[in-house]
Amino acid sequence: MSDSVRDPARYPVPAQQHRAEQVIDRSRFICTVARVQSSEEAQAFIKAMNAEFPDATHNCWAYVVGAPGSTDRVGMSDDGEPHGTAGRPMLTVLLHSGVGEVAAVVTRYYGGTKLGTGGLVKAYGGAVQEALADMPRAERVDSVDVTVHVGYGAIGALQQLWPEFDAELLEQRFEVDAEFLVRVPRVRMAAMERAIQNATRGTAILSLIDIPAPSTND
Repeated sequence: MSDSVRDPARYPVPAQQHRAEQVIDRSRFICTVARVQSSEEAQAFIKAMNAEFPDATHNCWAYVVGAPGSTDRVGMSDDGEPHGTAGRPMLTVLLHSGVGEVAAVVTRYYGGTKLGTGGLVKAYGGAVQEALADMPRAERVDSVDVTVHVGYGAIGALQQLWPEFDAELLEQRFEVDAEFLVRVPRVRMAAMERAIQNATRGTAILSLIDIPAPSTND
């Protein structure tokens, strides 16, 4: 899907932590990628990789928090490699991968042969590309939760609306009135509310339980 038509409320994210390894001129490059939804989660992931590979020559990293290609919250480190040869090419690959909320750590065990500046850029960027190539993916949907209170006579009309607006029914309770807790894509919320009020002749009571959208600042 091209950038011009991508739905900003939906985008691919890592489904789970994933790892790929390659050997270049006797140096081992182990790339681990994972989903991160905040800068704090990214730093925790990096710390965990440093703990897992404490004897590595380098643990270089980069991350993108937010939608694919977003530069609002990014980070990178060469971890002792020549400036610009590791973190920067790793970040460039992440930014152009079409995947959001992703962090990568490339662990290097030096094999005795220097790769040179160009070789390092290619090796670190290539390690991330290889890990992303077969990484399991999930879809991230920017959503809100909303409770809907209606009389029993409106239940059937509401239940027909959920699929139309990609709403996921989370809970339902039947007491004096019927109460539904649904999760709906943020961009569909306003239209769904209008449809609910039309279907119930304005008698429905909606209460928003917001799931915060990604911040544009650290």
